[in-house]
Amino acid sequence: MQDVTNLWFMKVIAQYGSPDYFFTQYFRVNETSRLNRTILSSITENDTGRPVFAQMIGESIPDLVRTAKELCTYNIAGVDLNMGCPAPRIYRKNVGGGLLREPEKVDKILAELRQAVQDKPLTVKMRVGFENTDTFYEILDIINRHNIDLLSLHGRTVKDMYHGVVKYDLIADAVKRVDCPVLANGNIHSATTALEVLENTGAAGVMVGRWAIGNPWIFNQIRQALRSEPITPVPLVEVRNYIERLWQTPSKDNFPVQSRLGYLKMFLNYIALLVDAEGHFLRLMRKTSTELELFNLCDSVLLSDSTKTLALAPYLGL
Repeated sequence: MQDVTNLWFMKVIAQYGSPDYFFTQYFRVNETSRLNRTILSSITENDTGRPVFAQMIGESIPDLVRTAKELCTYNIAGVDLNMGCPAPRIYRKNVGGGLLREPEKVDKILAELRQAVQDKPLTVKMRVGFENTDTFYEILDIINRHNIDLLSLHGRTVKDMYHGVVKYDLIADAVKRVDCPVLANGNIHSATTALEVLENTGAAGVMVGRWAIGNPWIFNQIRQALRSEPITPVPLVEVRNYIERLWQTPSKDNFPVQSRLGYLKMFLNYIALLVDAEGHFLRLMRKTSTELELFNLCDSVLLSDSTKTLALAPYLGL
C-alpha cells in the first residue's frame, strides 16, 4: 500500500504476526526513474524474516525491463507489476489500473518482463477490469501465455475504487482459468471473511491490505482460523500500545507535529472501525486537533475497560 507499507510499518506489523510475504510500495518507473532508496530499504534493511516482493508501476516497456533487472540484483522474493491501482492520478497516466484498458499493451509488457525476469518469480496485481469486466478473461489468458507465477486479484473494477460489492465469483473464475496460484483480494477484513473467501473462490490464499492497518493481528488470526482454533481476543490496551508504536515513527524528529497527526489519523480511520461499533470514537478522533486531545481520547476509549477487546469485524456505518 502506497504511503503505508514502508520498512517501518513492516517492522511494526511483524511484532504482531507477519504475513507470509510482504509487497513493497510501488517503484514508479519511467524514462528518468531510478530506484527509490526509501522503498529499496524495505528490501535491503528488512529484518522481519519474511520474503519481500518488489512492486513496480509503469507502462514504458524498456524502463520496466531495466528496473526489473536491477531489482533482481537484490534479495527479493520476486518482481510484481501493479495493474490495479485505482487512484485517478495514476490510471490517467495509463499505469496501474489504467493498463486494464489495453490488453495488447499488457501482452507486450508481460512478454518483455518474462524474458527479463527468469530467475525470480514474476507476479501481477490487478483488478477485474477498469470500468467494466469486458477485458477480464482476455487478460487472464495473457497471464497464462506469459507464465506468470502468481496473480493477486482484487474483485472490484478500477472505477469501483474500494466501494461496492467484491466480485468473488470472478476471482473463482480466475482460479479455474489461470495456471498460477491466485491470491484473493478485496475487503478481507477478518479471519472469518478470509476463510469464507478461500472456500468460495478456491484461491491459494488471500491478500490483506487496508484492514491490516486496523488489525495487525489479522494474519495470526487467519492462521488460527485455518487450524480451526479459537481466535485469540485482542485487549484494547494492546491496541493503545499499537497506536503508540505508530506514533513513534523513526522520522518523527523531522516530521511536523500536525503532519504526524494527519498521518496517524490515516491509520486510526481503520483502527477506529474495529474499536467502537457505534462509530463514536471515529467521529471524535477526526475532530481532534492536537496530540494531547488525540491521545486523551485514545486513553479514555481504549483504557477505560480492561475487559473490552478489538472487534472481529469492522463497523462499516460511515
